[in-house]
Amino acid sequence: MQFYDNMNKDPKIQKTENEWKETLSSDEFCILRKKGTEPPFTGKYVHNKEKGVYICAACGNELFSSEVKFDSGTGWPSFWETLSNDKVELKTDTRHGMKRTEVVCSRCGGHLGHMFEDGPKPTGLRYCINSAGLHFKKTK
Repeated sequence: MQFYDNMNKDPKIQKTENEWKETLSSDEFCILRKKGTEPPFTGKYVHNKEKGVYICAACGNELFSSEVKFDSGTGWPSFWETLSNDKVELKTDTRHGMKRTEVVCSRCGGHLGHMFEDGPKPTGLRYCINSAGLHFKKTK
């Protein structure tokens, strides 16, 4: 099911848990729908150096450019900004006894990872994102 957000006109995607299970791999479902985390240094995009765009594995929303990806040493793909402010939503996450900023896809609500304020200039941000929540579109 899709509906449109009056602010950005992108179609919002809503599916039942069973519909997500049918369209996502078990790893993607665990990360995107159950707010899981892959072990550090195991994701397929941690060391990816190709040029392109990282998109949400659930809905195809374009999220991050390879031009803003950096090696944070944390074991997850890290980016210092999104493609545009409306691509993700930031939410307070108090699970596991910590206060963090959760990053979710603005189109489908899928959990992508967390954002921290210890990244490089010019933003000082680090979007720490699970590879299993992403697909990659290579550009020339």
